[in-house]
Amino acid sequence: MDHGAHFAGSSGVLLPVLALFVYLHLARRARRRNPVVGWSRWRTAGFATGIVLTGAALLPPVTSFAHADFRGHMVQHMLIGMYAPLALVLGAPVTLLLRTLPVGAARWLSAVVHSGPGRLLTHPATALLLSTGSLVVLYFTPLYNAVTAQPAGHWLLHAHFLLSGCLFAHVIAGPDPAPARPGVRARLVYLGCAVAVHAVVAQLMYGGFWVDVHAPIPEVQGGAEIMYYGGDIAELLLAAALVSTWRPGRRPRPVAGRAVRA
Repeated sequence: MDHGAHFAGSSGVLLPVLALFVYLHLARRARRRNPVVGWSRWRTAGFATGIVLTGAALLPPVTSFAHADFRGHMVQHMLIGMYAPLALVLGAPVTLLLRTLPVGAARWLSAVVHSGPGRLLTHPATALLLSTGSLVVLYFTPLYNAVTAQPAGHWLLHAHFLLSGCLFAHVIAGPDPAPARPGVRARLVYLGCAVAVHAVVAQLMYGGFWVDVHAPIPEVQGGAEIMYYGGDIAELLLAAALVSTWRPGRRPRPVAGRAVRA
């Protein structure tokens, strides 16, 4: 990897670092505004972890490995597209903004979240298509080779992985408001679909069926293994985050001695 690529990687980390500073500033403001409610340090730790994972994926040695080897690309994909998004989403950044923005700006943000386009974007089917479904287009068409041939293409790919990963994690297990989010059972079904698609894509990639990646076969097979096992771990973490929000409703107990009217 040349010095220009190193510089580009270092520059690319500035945005996540800036996002972390903004988050920490808003978290402090939330605690000052309402000391009783405050702001969860666990959420702050989650967001910070997501920033660290994103930074690790965009700096050497990971980024050097990713430019030289398809297996490195897949490690980068797992970090940016699956592990970092879950941690970032668990930080509840939208809720933090709603608590700390001026009233007018907070109402505007809430209106955007509850708008028709907002509901469509945060529907589980949309999130599944953009995050997991895009893998089929990326690795089984010439798109991957065309995108990664240019430095700007790498950054576009990183942005897609991060944003679509955050969207899917938000829809499935995020603490932020999502009006189109269905119940836990339905979200488990969508998560199961994501697991199945990841597994099929990884197996087809390992077997060399229809895959269109210009890389040596051992690298492609190694990348497929990283996708298969790394994706399983990430999806188990996402499932754990989802199940932790499950609050089964309790049926009301009948009151003894009360007459039941017909």
